[in-house]
Amino acid sequence: MGKQAKLFVLSAPSGSGKTTLCQKLLRSLNVRGSKKLLRSVSVTTRRPRRGERPGKDYFFISRQEFSRRRKQGKFLEWAQVLDNYYATPREFVEQQLKLGRNVLLSIDVQGARQIKRKFRRAIFIFILPPSLEELERRLKTRSTENIQEVKARLALARWEMKQLREYNYVVLNDRIHRAVNRLREIIRQEGKG
Repeated sequence: MGKQAKLFVLSAPSGSGKTTLCQKLLRSLNVRGSKKLLRSVSVTTRRPRRGERPGKDYFFISRQEFSRRRKQGKFLEWAQVLDNYYATPREFVEQQLKLGRNVLLSIDVQGARQIKRKFRRAIFIFILPPSLEELERRLKTRSTENIQEVKARLALARWEMKQLREYNYVVLNDRIHRAVNRLREIIRQEGKG
């Protein structure tokens, strides 16, 4: 019998560099056409940020469509984060795991808790920013939120960082290349089983 596919769950406070880490991790693992790790693209009701591409970064849908899909059971997990909704499409993840392919979810702590109840063998990784001050600087620099939204994201980040005990691994994102190397080590080690 072949090795069982793994589900990797990556969570981090907004502004911690989670998206950049995921992109660099996938590029470093999926070389020469191999697909050692596939990322599930999340669904959201928020507006696209500058440079984000529908279907590549997120599937952007209306609140009504989100509600319809949620009621139909189309999501593995879903959460409200501040004023928007986010979810993981069920069909893609289940199909890839059945095909023996490892899948990466980039989701918040609320969603990770739901996944933990459904996939006990999933590997949970939390990305820590170097400090709350640095996180605040990053949020302000990206200029996608107003000052009230930045404050709300920082308050949420404080709560999220208190949930570390729920994760198998914690990776500090103080240097991007070091964090990517650590993530790659975790994926390779856990993927052997």
